[in-house]
This record gives sequence, C-alpha cells and structure tokens, in this order.
Amino acid sequence: MNAPFRIGAGTALLVLAIGAGPVGAQDTAAAPTCWVRGERADLELRASPFDSAAVALEPGVVKVCYSRPRKLGRPIMGRLVPYGRPWRLGADEATAIHVPVRARIAGVTVEPGWYTLYAVPGEREWRIVVNRGVRRWGVPISDDVRNADLGSGSVPAITTPAQVELLTLWFDRTGASSADLVVRWEGTSVRVPVELLPGEGR
Repeated sequence: MNAPFRIGAGTALLVLAIGAGPVGAQDTAAAPTCWVRGERADLELRASPFDSAAVALEPGVVKVCYSRPRKLGRPIMGRLVPYGRPWRLGADEATAIHVPVRARIAGVTVEPGWYTLYAVPGEREWRIVVNRGVRRWGVPISDDVRNADLGSGSVPAITTPAQVELLTLWFDRTGASSADLVVRWEGTSVRVPVELLPGEGR
C-alpha cells in the first residue's frame, strides 16, 4: 500500500490560483461510459441525480462518475457525513474514476483503468482512498471492500462561505497532465490531485 500523501494548505491555495477553466465537451467525447446498476432509463427516478465530470489532459481523458445527494436543509459534514468514518463520496453506486494511462490519484500510483474512491472526512482534512473494486454499490464499505484498497492520501478540507445544495465534483486543470478533482458540498471544499504519468514504466 502506498504511503499517505499530504498537501499543505499553501499548495492548495496555489492550485486555486493557477487552475485552468473547464474543458469543452468536444475534448472529452472519448471518455469511457459510466457503469450504472440497472436500467439507465431509471436514473431519472433516483433521489440523487447521477452525473459525471471529465477533463482532457495529456495524453488522455480522466473521468469521474458519481451521484449527487442533496443537502435538503440538513447539517452534512460532521453529522449526516460523520467525521472519522468512511463515506462513499456520493450516493448509490460507488464513485468511480477512470485514468487512461499510469497515474497518481491523491498520491497513489495506479495503472490505466477504472477505480473507485471513498473518503474519510475530517474537520480540517480528508483521507481519500483509492480502491480497485469496481462496478459495485457504494455501501457498505466493509472489510471485504477495504481489502481492495490500493492506498490513500490526505488533503485539506477548506470551509467556504457559499453553501452548495447538491454534492458537486469537477476537474480543475493544474498543468498539461494534471488536474484537481474538486469536491464541494455544503460549505466544504476538497481538492484531490490527479496526475497522468505518460511513458512511465511499472
């Protein structure tokens, strides 16, 4: 298992300053299709909308697939999502990420393909866990699920004045081959670094 990877708050602020804007849909058309359990036609019936985000990097597209629970007036961080306990980082299916080449996700080195993510939130930092189990429901995060963990990294949790009703994930490019996966819900923002490693061997 990879050693935990940490990013200082100063680095996070620098990323905010240099991140590029969103990439157009034409650049991410080649992204692979998200897996869903059941019929795609039934997605519109779910309480938590199913969504995805993608970013075109060199040399390929990174994509994340997730569902978006709503705040609905409830206290989220530290309450509905308890601190110190594994959280699926979404709703319904496990939140999944695809990388086209060898990459680092939250400091964890992975080979090309699909992975799932979950988080252990804290008041000041989150631990982001990369898991090789795919095409699975997001809960429970049992011992069997954890046995497929590849590693984890810790990232700062930043309090923001703006309240976000639906959990929202998007990519903010930080370089030609790198981006932050930004996680926003309620008044919390977290940035998970993703870096493609083209040409790097095993």
